[in-house]
Amino acid sequence: MYRKEEQPLPPPEKFELPFEGKLSPNNRWVIMAELIPWDDFEEEYAKLFSAEKGAPAKLFRMALGTLIIKEKLGTSDRETIEQIRENPYLQYFIGLNCYQQEPPLESSMLVHFRKRIDGELINKINKKIVKREIDKSDKEVKKKDCLQEKGEKIKNKGKLILDATCAPADIKYPTDLGLINSRQN
Repeated sequence: MYRKEEQPLPPPEKFELPFEGKLSPNNRWVIMAELIPWDDFEEEYAKLFSAEKGAPAKLFRMALGTLIIKEKLGTSDRETIEQIRENPYLQYFIGLNCYQQEPPLESSMLVHFRKRIDGELINKINKKIVKREIDKSDKEVKKKDCLQEKGEKIKNKGKLILDATCAPADIKYPTDLGLINSRQN
């Protein structure tokens, strides 16, 4: 059975921690959570379950997020669940609203997640992420082009440093004997 919770996930600053801290929006797990289009694939994942039979399934974000954590950290199933239990950033990444001491799922669930989320679905997700990032960068390029058309000057950022050691090595010098031989012919 699959039941989607219609509960919006709070931004990282509002994630409840037991020690009154806040999650940093610059953390790698928070940034990665923003990149992944979780909702776009929720329906496809929900189709794998019966509406009437069985216990409610874990959400797509929890399933995919747990598998991503496991692969990124290179841990076993049990160690992955232990890492999630200990780390509020990982709990945020898999879609929990607040930090909890208990593990959100059993390590045996990862076997089921791997069966349901196959390579084809992962490829679709990757393509969607890449397409979204390309579209975002295209919008930034168009915005710069519009500024240039309006006559607004774009300020340079940073400094370009060139190194002569990256010049091609096949440049002929006046002392090169090959030059002398080629002139005599």
